[in-house]
Amino acid sequence: MTDWAALVPLKQGAESKSRLGQALEPAERMALASAMAARVMTCLSHVNAINSLYLLAPTPVSEWSSHWLPDGGRGLNPELENARERLGKRPLLVIHADLPCVTVEDVQLLLAAADDCGCAFAPDRHGRGTNAVAIRDADPFRFAFGQDSLISHRRQRPAAAIVERAGLGFDVDTPADLAQLLASVSPGRD
Repeated sequence: MTDWAALVPLKQGAESKSRLGQALEPAERMALASAMAARVMTCLSHVNAINSLYLLAPTPVSEWSSHWLPDGGRGLNPELENARERLGKRPLLVIHADLPCVTVEDVQLLLAAADDCGCAFAPDRHGRGTNAVAIRDADPFRFAFGQDSLISHRRQRPAAAIVERAGLGFDVDTPADLAQLLASVSPGRD
């Protein structure tokens, strides 16, 4: 089906990737966050099942072909609840902007799983957090992103599919994540 909306929340400005504060200067964190988000947005624009792409952020990014939903600063989960209501509870993919290795195939598999089950989650590589949520149905759902979000999401939808893929699981939150990312793109790697 080609009726999915994709929503990418993005923290902008000096607060971008704040947990990387010991490894990167604010300008470097902002550049990294923007580059990863651009990669995710480009990936989503190549997924045939997605017919509309939204950026949830304090300010629009004109370089990306997406609709802008203003982030009012109420926190990620309340902003996502509001966005889902505004979009009419249509099939919705919420995917984080810090997934530098995500592929079109990763997203297609997640959406196909949600088409089959009504809802699908993509856990982080530690199996505790949630990096993407695909909701096909209009049933109630409360976003619970944050520490150990996968448990909270699974409690609401125990029958949801779990889609474990390297590209969906690898997010960049800590200096160790950043080091792993840099090692994977360093020249001379075997």
